[in-house]
Amino acid sequence: MKINNIKHILLVILTITSLTSCNNDDDGLRTNEPDFSGTFAQADQMGRPAVNTVFVSSNSKDTFNVTTPSEQGAMFQSMFQTNLEALSPAYANAGDKNALGQDAATFTGLLATDVLGVSTTGTTTFFDGTNVLTGRTLSDDVISVELLLIFGGEDGSENPGLTDDNVDANDKPFLTSFPYLASPW
Repeated sequence: MKINNIKHILLVILTITSLTSCNNDDDGLRTNEPDFSGTFAQADQMGRPAVNTVFVSSNSKDTFNVTTPSEQGAMFQSMFQTNLEALSPAYANAGDKNALGQDAATFTGLLATDVLGVSTTGTTTFFDGTNVLTGRTLSDDVISVELLLIFGGEDGSENPGLTDDNVDANDKPFLTSFPYLASPW
C-alpha cells in the first residue's frame, strides 16, 4: 500500500511539474508564416494546363521551366509548331487553321508564351465561343478547349474522337461564394 501511495504521489508531482513548466511565451515564433530561407528552383511552369506537357520536348523541359515567359515565344515557338504539326492531322496542309482562325505558326506563337491572361474589364473565360484566353473560371473545360484547338480544324469538326476529353463537369458542384472550390470529400 505504501509503495502505491508513493507511486501516486510521484505521478502527481511529475504532472504538476510538467504543467507548470510550460508557458505561453511564443513571442517571435510565427508558425503560420512560410519559411523562404534557402535556395528554391522552379520545377514546372504551367500557365495554361497541358501546354508544357504536350508541346515542350522532353530534352527542353528544364530550360522551358526556368525561362521568363516574355522570352518563351522567341525560344520555343518553332519547337511548338514542329510538335503541333507532327501531332495533329488538322495542321497537315499549308494554310490549315484552328477554330480561332489561327494557322500553326500563329497558334503556337500564342501557346509558346505560357501565361494565362486575365481580362479585368470583360468576360473571364478560357473559351466560350466568343472570348478566348481571357482567364478561366473553375468550370471552364480547359482540356476540351485545347483539344478542339489542336485537333478540331477550322470549324472544330475534324478528328471528332480527339476534340473532347468527355469530362463535362466537376465531380462535386463548385461553391457560389468564396473559396468557390468544391467542398472536400
